[in-house]
Amino acid sequence: MGVDYYDILNVNRNATDDDLKKSYRRLAMKWHPDKNPNNKKEAEAEFIRISEAYDVLSDPQKRQIYDQYGEEGLKDMPPPGSSGNSWFPNSRNAEDIFAEFFGSSPFGFGPAGAGRSTRFQPDGGGSYGGFGGNDSFFRTQSDGQATCTPKKPPPIERSLPCSLEELYNGSTRKMKISRTVVDANGQLLQETEILTIDVKPGWKKGTKITFPDKGNEQLNQLSADLVFVIDEKPHVIYTRDSNDLIINHSVSLAEALAGTTVNLTTLDNRDLSIPITDIMSPGYELVIAGEGMPIAKEPRHKGDLRIKFDVKFPTKLTPEQRASLKRALGG
Repeated sequence: MGVDYYDILNVNRNATDDDLKKSYRRLAMKWHPDKNPNNKKEAEAEFIRISEAYDVLSDPQKRQIYDQYGEEGLKDMPPPGSSGNSWFPNSRNAEDIFAEFFGSSPFGFGPAGAGRSTRFQPDGGGSYGGFGGNDSFFRTQSDGQATCTPKKPPPIERSLPCSLEELYNGSTRKMKISRTVVDANGQLLQETEILTIDVKPGWKKGTKITFPDKGNEQLNQLSADLVFVIDEKPHVIYTRDSNDLIINHSVSLAEALAGTTVNLTTLDNRDLSIPITDIMSPGYELVIAGEGMPIAKEPRHKGDLRIKFDVKFPTKLTPEQRASLKRALGG
């Protein structure tokens, strides 16, 4: 088919007129050249593509021809009552489509007609012309000054509590959000949406996942970004220290002197049996390499497991026990 206008507007082939308007409004605001001063050439090209796609799909006759014959069909089929002219030279200019939507422009103009922009100038490169020279995309007729870029609100942050198991193994979270959006007629309404977050093994508290433009919308203002911030739920056994896992384990004095075995279940449900043969003094710590948290940037590597031992001394000893200890310890 060549150019896929449905893909350009991010709509399916059954999209309604309201679907087309809503998508055009969002994309036109995103790719307006004055909103992309550091990437203006690409923004200009994308803005024209979006306008061309909307011009075709919003016209029932053009859309029917496009669905049957593709882009070439539009170029080959003359408009009713004419001879030989293609559809495209008669297509609406990208600026005109934008002005139809926003009336009073979100880029600093007054009422429709009072601050209409200059026309695109034909450049022979396609359905619409280029922007020409160094002129701003939109300028007012009254003073010729460049227009203002709409402001983007600060991002909206939400906490995303995760268990240590989720951060160890990774998980997929479905988050239902409710936000204010601007419909095709400029009215504010509430919309719900399900967002999917792929939590990667090893992510830490404070990791941010950004969904561009998924925050609330306001008239004449860009959409806010929605940011989820990872938080860690406390675990009953393990404590996290960067990429290491820590557990505190109590042993009796007899176990500290004679040895013991520590049995653990890992965060991915493996059973570990760790024999301890060293004499454990108060504050003794055993490090098990590679049994800590996955390292997010190196998923095949892990931190360490650190077992901190607390030696419980008896509060009372019988005379016989004291005598036995002295003999055993050479006292």
